[in-house]
Formats: sequence, C-alpha cells, structure tokens
Amino acid sequence: MTPEEVLYFWFAGDPATHRKEWFEKSADFDASCQHFSEALRDAKRGKFDHWAETPRGALALIVLLDQFSRNLHRNSPEAFAADRKARKIARATTARNFDLALEPVERMFIYLPFEHSEDLADQDVAVRLYSLLGEEMVRYAEGHRAVIRRFGRFPRRNAALGRTSTREELDYIAQPNAWF
Repeated sequence: MTPEEVLYFWFAGDPATHRKEWFEKSADFDASCQHFSEALRDAKRGKFDHWAETPRGALALIVLLDQFSRNLHRNSPEAFAADRKARKIARATTARNFDLALEPVERMFIYLPFEHSEDLADQDVAVRLYSLLGEEMVRYAEGHRAVIRRFGRFPRRNAALGRTSTREELDYIAQPNAWF
C-alpha cells in the first residue's frame, strides 16, 4: 500500500472535488473501503508512520486512521479507536505547516481529527484551522464545538461506545439536524 493509492481512492483522482460519500452513510461506499482494511490495521500498528514525513503521506495516514476507520467500523467502538493517533499526526502535520502544501479539500481531512475530538481544546483548534478554509467549513466546526461545550461528548457516539445517554442527549439525538 502506498500513500498515493489511499489518496487516489479517497479523492477519486481529484483532490479539489468534494465527494458526497464522505459525509453521508452509505453501505456501498463503506463496502468499497474494505480494500483498505489491512492498510488501516497496519497504520494503527505504526507500519506507515514514516508516511508522516511528507505532506501527502501525512494526509494519507490521517485519512486511513480518521476516515477509513469510520467507514470500515461504522457503529462500533473500533470506528474511533485510531482517533488519538490521527490527532497526534494532525498536530505534527500542522506544526510543520505541511497542511499548507495541500489543496483546501485535502486540508479539510488534516483538520478533521481535531473536529472529531471530544476535547474542547481540540475543538478550538479545529475552528481556528477551518477558519483558513472559509465560512462553510467554520460553521461545521463551530457546530461540533457547540455539541462538546453542551454535552462534553458527541451523543451520537454513545450507543457505539456503550455509553448511557442522558435525557437531554436523547432529546438532542432525536432532532433531525443533530449531526454529531
């Protein structure tokens, strides 16, 4: 597996275009990610840590850890098992300004590990970084941060992580616009 194989699949050959599959649940898209299950396992074990030495390699590693984990292990604790490692790589990537060498759509995936964090400080980092990409992206990051401020966690993860939801969280989850 190479970083370019990961990125070619994820970006469908065009790093400047958004794909609807990224942010919609799709059994077909999840199934198409199965080809990367071994690569995800290897990334979690550190086999690809050297990829983080280049901007595109770091992007590929973060996509494996932060995105493929969600597609391959949807609705299970394993979907979030690589989040800490993804954030560590995202921190190092942004500290080295590697993110600035990437297209805006690619940068979004460097920043997602902060937005996926249930730590408010990480949410603040996400809002700051997404502000570099425009209003729409900042709006989503602010929405994630608002949920963490309110609940201290993402209520939609409770079932997958075996956490008991509060009445307030259940009411929130029942809302049609409760994304996180």
